[in-house]
Amino acid sequence: MSWFESLILGLVQGLTEFLPVSSSAHLRLTAAFSGWKDPGAAFTAITQIGTEAAVLIYFRKDIGRIISAWARSLVNKEMRSDHDAQMGWLVIVGSIPIGVLGLLFKDQIEGPFRDLRITATMLIVIGVVIGIADRLAARDESGGKHRAPKQRKSLENLGVRDGLIFGICQAMALVPGVSRSGATISGGLFMGYKREAAARYSFLLAIPAVLASGLFETKDALEKGHVDWGPTIFATVIAFFCGYAVIAWFMKFISTKSFMPFVYYRIALGIVIIALVSTGALSPHAAESAG
Repeated sequence: MSWFESLILGLVQGLTEFLPVSSSAHLRLTAAFSGWKDPGAAFTAITQIGTEAAVLIYFRKDIGRIISAWARSLVNKEMRSDHDAQMGWLVIVGSIPIGVLGLLFKDQIEGPFRDLRITATMLIVIGVVIGIADRLAARDESGGKHRAPKQRKSLENLGVRDGLIFGICQAMALVPGVSRSGATISGGLFMGYKREAAARYSFLLAIPAVLASGLFETKDALEKGHVDWGPTIFATVIAFFCGYAVIAWFMKFISTKSFMPFVYYRIALGIVIIALVSTGALSPHAAESAG
């Protein structure tokens, strides 16, 4: 992998990780459209450490408060009813599905699931799902001629059942084209949560899963020596700075705006990919992974 490729891929990772458009799909597509080798699942997982570092810094106050309350609740029974302590447990519970499925389907994630036909299909299908969820949320928020606005849930209403459902939605993002934020936020909207609440839990929920995946892939790469460390670390740093800016913008955007621009983009991109693959202009299979 060249330094220029790592610069572009780092920017793509940072720009798309937190938007409901699928960062893994865009990394795969950027390489395919540019005629580069597929950066591979290991590169994706390691560069995501950069974007998760951005989450750690942006939500540092929330994270510090949650970890402190959760740790104290282990020895102080009175703390177990504290919302922050409960959030700590809910993040752990919500991380179980992606951990289990990630290990069970590791070979498929690194191989067959990276087929562009699957990516394109997921872009379209999940795009439609996000669109429906967005419309339902907008209807609740605005009410109607014969209907008062409906109060949607905040994170104070989050329980084990909803935490697991959020986790299952996050696990769907193991398939390129789904989008971690898109799946979890739309899942939250279907369950009646506010946009900002769904997004905040989505970002918090991603921390253990992404860091664990990144560290696992880093260990695997060190043992097998199949990663260009210089360009990969450079891309991770670029993803961090770009990702931080995107988080700040996205959290403001979702409080007042619709997800529909992302929905139209996903569907259009999916259709273009299917057309290019169908005409033979683009191979559905990854070129040999860069290493």
